[in-house]
Amino acid sequence: MTGSLDQEDQNKGLNRLAKIIAHSGLCSRRDAEKMIFEGRVTVHGEVVTDPATSLPDWQGVSVDGTPLSAPPDVQLFRFYKPLGALVTDRDPEGRKTVYDLLPKMGPGAPRLLAVGRLDINSEGLLLFTTSPVLKRKLELPDTGLSRIYRVRAHGIVTDKQLAALKDGVTIDDVTYGSVIVERETAKESGLNRWYRFTLTEGKNREIRKLAQHLGLQVNRLIRVSYGGLTLGSLARMELKEVSRARMFELFGVGTERKSSWAKAKPKATKPGYRKAADKKRAAKDGRRMGVGRSPNSTRNTRKAPRRDR
Repeated sequence: MTGSLDQEDQNKGLNRLAKIIAHSGLCSRRDAEKMIFEGRVTVHGEVVTDPATSLPDWQGVSVDGTPLSAPPDVQLFRFYKPLGALVTDRDPEGRKTVYDLLPKMGPGAPRLLAVGRLDINSEGLLLFTTSPVLKRKLELPDTGLSRIYRVRAHGIVTDKQLAALKDGVTIDDVTYGSVIVERETAKESGLNRWYRFTLTEGKNREIRKLAQHLGLQVNRLIRVSYGGLTLGSLARMELKEVSRARMFELFGVGTERKSSWAKAKPKATKPGYRKAADKKRAAKDGRRMGVGRSPNSTRNTRKAPRRDR
């Protein structure tokens, strides 16, 4: 019922109050609903306690007495997440998070939202955006955006076992979709070997569980591509903005300023085209990073974000 009401409101040019607050960049939608229930939100001076209240826009809305700001422009950033950092706003145990590592962006900077996750023992490309709608679109499995990972694992596996993952597999009652696994070198020696995993889902610890299913033990995992955006030459903890032209090319957004709750639809592509493009770009990352390089060998930087040309 809620979904149909949301559609009716959108057809009338209205949005739910909790959604408007969240898309202003102030907080998550869940936190916005909590603020409304607590009586901390007013509309044109009147306290509102129903998060389903529908409005045309953010004007006249105040939270804790402070007028809501206009929704931020849609921006997208690439970030090199290092080992040992959690992808969360805050950790109850006080462990380091990616938000502790982001460079200072100055007063009035928009709230950055992490797209998807990388676990604490993984590193590589992590996307951030100012738009909750774009974040959601990039995370949904239905969009079919490929994620490419370089994986070093201990053990031996046959080509037949690797090929079987293309048809999907069920492990401990969890079904995983098609995964393409390639060896990085034709000739290998030793038990630590590099593989390239390409998938479109990104379930919790998916690669490690798939590797364990094959009898492999992962000892390094680096995401080098997400939806056509690559790690490239980013240094650890470096943040770089994606250009508007690139955002439009890949996801159909970013060419003009609009409310962040406007629908952000990924650009349609022919089957197989995006995966081929992802592999071509991601192949450069593998050469830059080096197969045997130590995780701590790259210089750490915390410069202000650069912008892709």
